[in-house]
Amino acid sequence: MTTEFLLTSLVLTLTPGPGVVFTLAASLSRGARAGVVAAVACTLGLLPHVLLALTGAAALLAASPVAFAAVRWLGVAYLLYMAWGSWTGTGALKPSGGSTAPSYRATLTGALLVNLLNPKLSVFFLAFLPVFVDTGAPDALQRMVLLSAVFMAVTLVVFVGYGLGAALVSERVAARPGVMRVVGRVFALCFVAMAAHLALVV
Repeated sequence: MTTEFLLTSLVLTLTPGPGVVFTLAASLSRGARAGVVAAVACTLGLLPHVLLALTGAAALLAASPVAFAAVRWLGVAYLLYMAWGSWTGTGALKPSGGSTAPSYRATLTGALLVNLLNPKLSVFFLAFLPVFVDTGAPDALQRMVLLSAVFMAVTLVVFVGYGLGAALVSERVAARPGVMRVVGRVFALCFVAMAAHLALVV
């Protein structure tokens, strides 16, 4: 493992994507615990993609237009569903308070699906890991497993940082319904933009 890999992983995880947006939204609407739950779930959502890349199944997914498109459009639909929930203040991103507030299980499930339904993550790991490993070496698989674990650890730390940072202002935001409504709609537009990117960029 090299400094270059760590820096690259850090830059990639700091770059806002669906997982970051979901974690920020969960933290702002429901506080630090929801943000940490979302961060953990988003990180766990990477695991299937890592396994697909390590076993070569990601190559099969990328080579199968039908399978790739099916998962991609499920991901697009889910991001649009998240956008609707953010816009209306419902679903997994509904602010806390009252008997209708979403459970942490709903937050966990929502965050998992954000990454699970993005087939580009499988292709990303398939292309990313071999850059830092000599694939012809006898221990290539073990090294890629190690790098995958490090990347997921970096992701977790960064996402928890995002969540805790957002939680610092969550009480102020949640106490002002007008501000919360605007924030929710900003997140909704972010989810729509990401759905469009997933749908249009191959």
